[in-house]
Amino acid sequence: MSEEYVQAFVHESEEQLTDLNNSLLALESDPDDQEAMDDIFRTAHTLKGNFGAMGYDEASDLAHAIEDLLDELREGEMAVTPEVMDLVFAGVDRLELAVESIDEAGTVDVETADLKDDIRTVIEAGGATEGDAGAGTEPDTTDDADQVDTFEVTVEIGDSEMRGVDGMLVLEAIREECDLVDSTPAPDAIEDGDYEAAFDLVVASTTADELRATLDRVSAIEDATLSQAGTAESADADDRDPDPAPAHDTEEDTTDDGGSTGDRTNADANGSSREISSVRVDVDQLDDLHGLVEQLVTSRIKLRRAVDDGDIGSTTDTLSELDKITGNLQNTVMDMRLIPMRKVISKFPRLVRDLAREQEKEVDFRMEGQDIELDRTILTEISDPLMHILRNAVDHGIEPPSEREAAGKDPEGTIELRASRERDHVTVTVEDDGRGLDVDELRRKALEKGVRNEAELDSMEDSEVYDLVFHPGFSTADEVTDVSGRGVGMDVVHSTVKQLDGSVNVESEQGEGTTVTLRLPVTVAIVKVLFVEVGEEEYGVPIKNIDEVSRIPEVETINEQPMIEHDEDIYPVVDLANELDVPGETANGDGMLLRIRKSERRAALRCDAVNKQEEVVVKPLEGVLSGIPGLSGTAVLGDGNIVPILDVVTL
Repeated sequence: MSEEYVQAFVHESEEQLTDLNNSLLALESDPDDQEAMDDIFRTAHTLKGNFGAMGYDEASDLAHAIEDLLDELREGEMAVTPEVMDLVFAGVDRLELAVESIDEAGTVDVETADLKDDIRTVIEAGGATEGDAGAGTEPDTTDDADQVDTFEVTVEIGDSEMRGVDGMLVLEAIREECDLVDSTPAPDAIEDGDYEAAFDLVVASTTADELRATLDRVSAIEDATLSQAGTAESADADDRDPDPAPAHDTEEDTTDDGGSTGDRTNADANGSSREISSVRVDVDQLDDLHGLVEQLVTSRIKLRRAVDDGDIGSTTDTLSELDKITGNLQNTVMDMRLIPMRKVISKFPRLVRDLAREQEKEVDFRMEGQDIELDRTILTEISDPLMHILRNAVDHGIEPPSEREAAGKDPEGTIELRASRERDHVTVTVEDDGRGLDVDELRRKALEKGVRNEAELDSMEDSEVYDLVFHPGFSTADEVTDVSGRGVGMDVVHSTVKQLDGSVNVESEQGEGTTVTLRLPVTVAIVKVLFVEVGEEEYGVPIKNIDEVSRIPEVETINEQPMIEHDEDIYPVVDLANELDVPGETANGDGMLLRIRKSERRAALRCDAVNKQEEVVVKPLEGVLSGIPGLSGTAVLGDGNIVPILDVVTL
């Protein structure tokens, strides 16, 4: 099996498993939701067929058992209970692990037989017999049920990126339900994708209806024509299924982690996101990119000639032209990297469901703005922070049903994740109607842990105190749980968002709920930075964080902390030389003061001198250097020098 087919199978299966999770959640919420049940069966059957066609029989057998269990639910032989749904979800989790194993090693290095046997046992205990892939179809009880007729079938696949896999799916379905007598081209050629848009089969089947039902279950088929004894019947896709789920055409090839780990629930999984490895590009964007590259090559030739001829005027004009082309090139490439948020957040409903069930809480989780687009890198990076926020909302925010009822609330809590775009930024909000944050408790914990001193806490407004939850090691959980309370998580949210040149804010009202708001750039931003001297070193400070630059004003000392006053507000003075342990002599009494925007942090940074301002691309620190307090990344200047960029919040 070629690597191309395996990767296409992996990407498609991941998307189908996410869809299956969400359809199962809809069914659990409303057992009478027939649309959800239809979606579940369509997706589960496609997964079973895909695993089988690719030769992963163990995973296919497990998917078959899940399908049979779902058939018991559909036929009313079993009730849709949380316990039964737990078993189904466990099966889906194991299939996700199987797909991950295939992606990493090319084989299913995951145990599936034990869970398959558990599912079969539950089916038998429910008084049902094992079904087959055609579970749910009406049995043929006529006297001539055993009579077999031969049909000629023309199968049209249409436009497909996985022609070989789609061909295998058709042949596998035919062989499972009927008898394949002959084919044109040969079966091996069909499985290799060696056909145009259609191929011909000779099939032995009990009835035309049975054969049509078999073909209906193969979503890869765009159209199929049956003929027997001179009679032709059409099994067009429009007649088969009002809403077929394509088995090969995905909007984007993505690799996102379902957040599941086999028998473990999403709540137990580490939830680390896998990088989105590829995107689908619109052909118009490719044409634009090609045109810009042609312009770039032409301008390069013109510039070389102008330099060789010593024509300064032409050189200047060509440089201006290049500046315009590279600007357009940058915009085009940035647009090509944009991906809808649903590629990451579609796995969150399952995460919230498992967390709530584990803690015996009732949660109504809602999402809006799933089509909002973000850069691929930004979308990958914010997956983990959003999971941390949701975990905290379920664990710390939403109260148990009895506690909510005692407080006069609905026993079912609500968590909403909303995304909206405002020009070049996207705002992502996670809001819950839980117990909220106790600002007095936050102040006490901050003082106890040495996060802020008493003078700083007294001068801080409640909204600033709420933001202390992002400080490393700060936690208000008196009891450590498997979900949170270990003093990690929210600081990761803050550092990740800041590295992406975004901001995060917390608002809360005790007894009413908490809202966490992330403001993120749509694309990887080019930041305007003010460069400052501190001793013998140079640092950059993002200009958007600076409210005012001035000479050192009168400084007062309160509780041994230097302070300045501005508009009746007190700002602690942070001496960069001391904070960064800068070598060399500094101008002790003189220098400049950078007063930071109040929305970022109430502080003023002291430096020796202010130099130029410049637009730079900030590269976040990686590896052992990541997470260093006070530094958000580095920038490479035009002269080749590397300058650290300061994070004003964590200094």
